[in-house]
Amino acid sequence: MPIYDYQAKDPAKGCARCRTPFEAMRRLDDPPLTHCPDCGAEVAKLIAAPALGRSKSGLDDRAKAAGFHKLKRVDKGAFEKLY
Repeated sequence: MPIYDYQAKDPAKGCARCRTPFEAMRRLDDPPLTHCPDCGAEVAKLIAAPALGRSKSGLDDRAKAAGFHKLKRVDKGAFEKLY
């Protein structure tokens, strides 16, 4: 289930939970929250950066195993093969 961030539209009217951004797990087919579950104040859904959870080294290792090559730019128009 995705995790969404919400915050009170007017923090002065919100409770301790919704005055600052809070997370809520919602199913994809659930409608977005419109009111705080604790105090009933109006909330807005915030846009948050996705958590991709990947490591660069793991991605490089998988690419190498699949037969791809990594190039490093050494000069204008010149590249060096790293692997």
